[in-house]
Amino acid sequence: MSDDHDEAEAFRALLRGLRVPHAGELPVFDPATAPNAPLPLFRRWLREAAEAGEPGPHTMSLATAGAECRPSQRTVMLHDADERGWHFGTHRTSRKGRELAERPYASLAFHWMRSGRQVRVGGRVREAGPEESAADLRGRSPAALAAALAGSGRQSEVLGSYEELLRAFEAAYERAEREPDAAAPTWTLYVLEADEVEFYQEEARRRHVRVRYRRDPGEAGGWRRELLWP
Repeated sequence: MSDDHDEAEAFRALLRGLRVPHAGELPVFDPATAPNAPLPLFRRWLREAAEAGEPGPHTMSLATAGAECRPSQRTVMLHDADERGWHFGTHRTSRKGRELAERPYASLAFHWMRSGRQVRVGGRVREAGPEESAADLRGRSPAALAAALAGSGRQSEVLGSYEELLRAFEAAYERAEREPDAAAPTWTLYVLEADEVEFYQEEARRRHVRVRYRRDPGEAGGWRRELLWP
């Protein structure tokens, strides 16, 4: 019992002592300079994160919920961000694909530690269609294509053994080399049509800046911009 207590106390002390690493001085975000719509600011922040050496600046947390309203999240890659929305791909037979079919709404979260920035995006999710989904898959790396082929119709399903996974991937790698335009029937490109986008900039004295955009056809650019308490 004492050992368990000591271990728990050591763990809590570890958490209290951890600090978020920043790359030097944090950038200043003046909300008065924010554009009328969120997309230009998001693109700029992602580009600056990449230029600052942020690891995987295009990775994001994707949260979904199915018919039972139990949320689940995972880390995926952003494939594009344009006037239609934020793009990502997965198998429609995966857990997230099934949940999106049941409840077509999701939330995305980006966290760039080096600059102390976060972006949260929420809204309705739609399938881009078979042609765009196939083009998205063709634009991926050979390894990503092989992974999509191996996981087609099986992602998130129970795996019998690790050896089964190795065999499936070996066959998928060989097929990807033979057929660089091979199709994975369940691969789907999704587009999140944002109705809310929030930008968060840390500040050394914890006077963090939060700017939220909410969809509003009556406002300039189609968005209402407002400040939030941190």
